Amino acid sequence: MQKKLRLRNRAEFTRVYRHGKSFANRQLVLYWFHKRDVERFRMGVSVSKKVGNAVVRNRMRRLMKEIVRHHADEIVDHVDLVFIVRKGALDLEYKELEKSVLHVLRKSSLLKRKGR
Repeated sequence: MQKKLRLRNRAEFTRVYRHGKSFANRQLVLYWFHKRDVERFRMGVSVSKKVGNAVVRNRMRRLMKEIVRHHADEIVDHVDLVFIVRKGALDLEYKELEKSVLHVLRKSSLLKRKGR
């Protein structure tokens, strides 16, 4: 993902947590906050130490970024996203994790409608 499409500092994450909305499934929690001054969407990933060691956490972070990169054209603009990875995501294959990400995005109405 490009640097301008990432949430970088603690204040940006905190604003999304405090003022945004959320949706969760067994593998992920998604927080989002509509922000008009962002041209596309920005994304951050949070993986707790409870999930695993640094190698495991960084792998999950890379997988999440890759899945979102592949579906970037389907995600609505002007929104900040924060994905929190739960322990249940560790056992999933790439395709299953991708399905889970698309599920939380769809349930949160953050995927563009087909035909637009």
